[in-house]
Amino acid sequence: MRSKARELAFQLIFERLFTESEKAFDEEFFVSLKKEEDVKFCKQIVNEFCKNRKELEKIVSENLIGYELSRVYKVDLALIFEAICEIKYISSPTAVVINEVVELAKKYSTEKSSRFVNGVLSSICKKL
Repeated sequence: MRSKARELAFQLIFERLFTESEKAFDEEFFVSLKKEEDVKFCKQIVNEFCKNRKELEKIVSENLIGYELSRVYKVDLALIFEAICEIKYISSPTAVVINEVVELAKKYSTEKSSRFVNGVLSSICKKL
């Protein structure tokens, strides 16, 4: 199950939203992942985010209706970035990724965030 790896990737992306740094991973962060393939998967998502951050910001900005990127709640933004990285660069199944990210939004974000994240991702996926 990649759910835990996705959750950790989201947390690392969230952290990186507050800095331009592409600092190395703290290996202790991955202790909770049981399989080495999950660690690799998580790192791959975050590396894609770091490598493609400007492009991802542009993609999201173009699909925000009535919002500016700087005004989007950072938790929601990290979730959206995590999902786009998986779908666009890793070719994970779109429906699975969106479903899991929406569940993470329910867990970590506001009451309305799951609908917001789902709507933005649906709009983006139609164009990818």
